[in-house]
Amino acid sequence: MGDSVTDVAAGDRVVLSFNSCGRCTSCRTGRPTACGTYFPLNFQAARPDGTTPIRTPEGAPLGGLFFGQSSLARYAVVSAQSVVRVDGADDDEFALLVPVGCGIQTGAGAILNLLRPEHGDSVAVFGAGAVGLSAVMAARLTAARTIVSVDVVPWRLALATELGATHTVNSGTEDLGRCLADSAGPTGVTHVLETTGVSSLTELASTAIAANGTVAVIGAPTAGSRASFDISALIDGRTVCGVTEGGSDRITFIPALIDLAAPRTLAVREVRPLLRRGRAPPAVRDATCGGLRTRLTCEHRSNAGRGARVTACGTPRSAAGRSPGSALLRRGPYAQFPPVSVAPL
Repeated sequence: MGDSVTDVAAGDRVVLSFNSCGRCTSCRTGRPTACGTYFPLNFQAARPDGTTPIRTPEGAPLGGLFFGQSSLARYAVVSAQSVVRVDGADDDEFALLVPVGCGIQTGAGAILNLLRPEHGDSVAVFGAGAVGLSAVMAARLTAARTIVSVDVVPWRLALATELGATHTVNSGTEDLGRCLADSAGPTGVTHVLETTGVSSLTELASTAIAANGTVAVIGAPTAGSRASFDISALIDGRTVCGVTEGGSDRITFIPALIDLAAPRTLAVREVRPLLRRGRAPPAVRDATCGGLRTRLTCEHRSNAGRGARVTACGTPRSAAGRSPGSALLRRGPYAQFPPVSVAPL
């Protein structure tokens, strides 16, 4: 544990989330996703000076710090800004909560922090993966009258209904625009959350929202992708905006989500299956084609279920009172430098 790391101690159980500088105005006012260094800190797979904390057995630099931490192997060196302590979780609960700092925070935060549906509003969520389903669960906690889940995989839509969707649309077989109009009424949908990264769906969403409605874009298509809008349609208050990690202050929002998960107000188990060791590659392939169906099965408690052990090297405390020091957790590397072969844990 570094001298400057004060918010966690060796042996604490923690979940990991994104990184930010901890010093700028956005970070100091509870808006770390608007940090001016958010993208380089989370997506260049290296420290600001270009170095990386990870090397291959041969000593070559290996990309790390993806999303500020990298978490697909046994160890990772991360900024203390990415660490959120989890109090009171037993092994089974902790194993399920580990991913809350990513997809669940993203979907739920977009609804609760940004869109904030009011009484009688309608919400459409494009995509019923972990992010979209988390958004559906969060929308259920609001006063929204109508919650529409859109996907092309039937079992995902069935699960969305279980988790709170009032309507579902299979956009592969149904006319999405017409279905949205039928469910939300002729004035349009109040809020659309686009999680798929399909540009044509963002364009459709901009035509489906009501006056003063909002399209929040989470899905990230290929760099350089474009979407077109009728500018005149925006004059009456329609808004298209981007959101990352649900616009959350992870230090306060993640514990709030965990509190909701404890009484199963947020059904974390249903959207975050635990897989046997070595099952990650085929699970990714299954998820790509909509075939991952182990959502209710806890087959194996991984190392994450035993709790993270924290050691670290520190740097000076930030003006916001959070240390930007580094913490070594039981997590793992992200390769953007020389390709290497990685054996299953």
